[in-house]
Amino acid sequence: MRIKIIFAFLFVANFVAAQPYKNIKIHEGPSAGGPEEPSIFISPKDTNIVVAGANINNVYYSKDGGRTWVNDKLESRYGVWGDPVIIANEKGHFYFFHLSDPTGENWASEEILDRIVVQRSKDGGESWNRGWDIGENHPKDQDKEWADVHPNSNNLICTWTEFDDYGSKDTADHSRILFSKSWSNGRWWSKPVTISDNLGDCLDDDNTTEGAVPAWGLNEEIYVAWSYDNKIWFDRSLDGGKNWLENDKVIAKQPGGWAQQIPGIMRCNGFPVTVVDRSEGPYRGRVYVTWTDQRNGEDDTDVWIVSSADSGKTWSDPVRINDDNVAAHQFLTWLDVDNSTGYLYSIFYDRRNHQDNKTDVYMAVSKDGGKTWNNQKISESPFTPQKDVFFGDYNNISAQNGMIRPIWTRLENNKISVWTAIIYGEE
Repeated sequence: MRIKIIFAFLFVANFVAAQPYKNIKIHEGPSAGGPEEPSIFISPKDTNIVVAGANINNVYYSKDGGRTWVNDKLESRYGVWGDPVIIANEKGHFYFFHLSDPTGENWASEEILDRIVVQRSKDGGESWNRGWDIGENHPKDQDKEWADVHPNSNNLICTWTEFDDYGSKDTADHSRILFSKSWSNGRWWSKPVTISDNLGDCLDDDNTTEGAVPAWGLNEEIYVAWSYDNKIWFDRSLDGGKNWLENDKVIAKQPGGWAQQIPGIMRCNGFPVTVVDRSEGPYRGRVYVTWTDQRNGEDDTDVWIVSSADSGKTWSDPVRINDDNVAAHQFLTWLDVDNSTGYLYSIFYDRRNHQDNKTDVYMAVSKDGGKTWNNQKISESPFTPQKDVFFGDYNNISAQNGMIRPIWTRLENNKISVWTAIIYGEE
């Protein structure tokens, strides 16, 4: 009897470990100018509808849960210049946030990055309005935006980095984190306010204030974390963005800073991501912030997470999400919470299985409020990135009602592509 039990246990364990996830190629293009930096979101109203985006102006939609896709190009009255952010409200309306290129001349024009742009789709990504603008402030540059939508009021919030002059080495030029809110489904936005106490530089590096991802709480709470000076900084509002902390909090150190060196990757950011558990589960209301850093050495980038059960007053010690026991790089992470269960889902690139630059994609799942994590390889085969090919600044993942759709960038045969995987969680 004992032998049979052991055999059955090993069979189940091996089956789970080897369980493949169907990988779906969404779009492929040349290594120079092809799709990268993808974002994805599952409709809260109908999980068959999934919308994604990728640089510079690619938009994709699926009506069958991500198994097949229609590819299109996004256009707006203010131009489209990358940093795609896809979210959706409870009505199933999708929002595509991106950067501006009003003249269509991109870096040849001084007006590029003069505002943040948001476009709305009411038909599951098939068509989009011409766009509304947020925070126009030429000649300053508006960059690296992210957004969230309130599950009840459908109010939208957006945070981003404003550069006095992107890339400037002049010590008189600075960067800051801005916040704006819309009560009108994205049509009109409040005047942006600065929520970061510290002014960063404009070099898009460790001493730049950037990587702000906002998250609504259960009611009118808003939480934001970002990277600056090799630390993770945090601010919050308890009244829908009217008032913020008198002093920003440092909630974690970030050795290696914002700009992390990863072999074979042109640019890698330790992007901090903030999410809130809005489920009816035991961790309802808990705030999570995840990021990558190199506290264990420059050859051992890891994914970390902290949490707060008291609206950001106090924070847990960092917990490592990746569970490898070798010095390997895990990088370009993102996080989402399935608000039907409270389960957390993290995606990241992972090199634990290789001695060179071959790279897999992993997903980690936590069912206990981020205390422990089950790591699973979700890519069907590894790929090898090249230093001269831009991979974007992030991957992404969306979880709704037990359905999980990650999205990532892959390079193979000198072609760059974006992929998802068909994954369903457990109750």
